[in-house]
Amino acid sequence: MRIATWNVNSITARLPRLLAWLADVRPDIVCLQETKISDDGFPASEVESLGYTAAAHGDGRWNGVAILSKVGLDEVRAGLPGDPGYPTSDVVEARAVAATCGDVRVWSVYVPNGREPSHDHYGYKLAWLEALRNAITSDAGIARPFAVMGDFNVAPTDADVWDPAAFVGSTHVTPPERAALAALRDLGLRDIVPRPLKYDRPFTYWDYRAGNFHKNLGMRIDLVYASSAFADAVTDAYVDREARKGTGASDHAPVVLELSL
Repeated sequence: MRIATWNVNSITARLPRLLAWLADVRPDIVCLQETKISDDGFPASEVESLGYTAAAHGDGRWNGVAILSKVGLDEVRAGLPGDPGYPTSDVVEARAVAATCGDVRVWSVYVPNGREPSHDHYGYKLAWLEALRNAITSDAGIARPFAVMGDFNVAPTDADVWDPAAFVGSTHVTPPERAALAALRDLGLRDIVPRPLKYDRPFTYWDYRAGNFHKNLGMRIDLVYASSAFADAVTDAYVDREARKGTGASDHAPVVLELSL
């Protein structure tokens, strides 16, 4: 089984590249983030033409998530129970969707950015991660393979950024954010780290500016946190850097997993 996660940074802007990538890589399950499209505008017929059923959750703004599956799509849950909302509790963004695809349970998540540690969006980010932990606790405790994956907007360690000194005072690397990731792992989940490419670190995101991709000035913030039943079945994991190349690419690359299930 092949499973992937990819922040596409607008499914409308990236649709031709997404469809070509699906046809070439042929994953069985794909978790998408930052789709930036409402549910009624989601290109369901286009992905269906490649054999995928879609569970989309989006409101047309800068967020939005989806799960594409060739192996079934059941027990769909759109939204995050206990979502703290931003800027007030009644404004809930489309940042999480879960589904059972065949024998695997997956969550596709797009964690808030946090902006900067002094901003109230940072507090929202931490509260959102706590709500995520509460929401996935039951799924993490079941026997079937389970993973929560997507754009977490947190680099788990200093080795997951190109230069820790460049991030002093920034989000994505602070102790409270990393503690929130550790709390997810404390549920019995394991961080599936992709293998390095050409002996370099497996970054998943590179800013569009200043040629950062070509200089490999990146971060590993697209993560897969998996139960033992899922993690033990992983035979390979890699970052598809080819999908980040060329005109009109997302600023994230897909993370692709091969599982023996």
